[in-house]
Amino acid sequence: MSRPILSSIRTARPREVTMSLRHALLALLTADPMTGYELVKYFDGTTANVWSAPHSQIYPELRRMEADGLIDVREIPRGERATKREYVVNANGVAEFKKWLDEPAVYQSERDVHRLRASHLELSSYESARRQLGAHLNHYSKRLTDAQLFVADIEERRVPLLRKRLERRPEAEHEAIVAYKLFAYRGQVRKAETEIAWAREGLELIDDLERRQIPLYGEAFDGYREPTELF
Repeated sequence: MSRPILSSIRTARPREVTMSLRHALLALLTADPMTGYELVKYFDGTTANVWSAPHSQIYPELRRMEADGLIDVREIPRGERATKREYVVNANGVAEFKKWLDEPAVYQSERDVHRLRASHLELSSYESARRQLGAHLNHYSKRLTDAQLFVADIEERRVPLLRKRLERRPEAEHEAIVAYKLFAYRGQVRKAETEIAWAREGLELIDDLERRQIPLYGEAFDGYREPTELF
């Protein structure tokens, strides 16, 4: 019996795109032309809250964006004799950024070191587990405070880059600009709150197990026999 012939025709799938430093820089430049120094400053003050990158990568990427025709560069005065480079997004750059916004994002496979560790804490100690979850709680408590402050600054329109963006756009667009910023960064607040709740749940679990003297892996007690393998 012959095998069925598989069609060589494949259904077209939309091209998936990933986030890159290029898109983060284009996002900043859609607000206003900037020097490299200003880009780094505004990157740290806004974009880095949701997507971080080393400063050492910014200038090489700007050169590549210039070579690819996405931005223009102009020399502006710096003091009486010197000049500095100012980067301006052009029509090609705006089109590239809009294309990135319109195309489906790539959802990466999970690589969560915190959940991986948590799922095997029985091989650790109560002290170590408590220390790790305490650090997790402290980290996200700070992230929560920072995110809440940033949301408040957006609400009051105190963010300098947001003010620049609003100054350059018609007033009719202002509501949507602010609303989407709030939507994005309130998401950061909720993410931090979820991590805090998870860490607190874990700390309560540790306290309960330790209080009831539940043995961990390798801790001898009456009637317990050490297995020859972990699983």
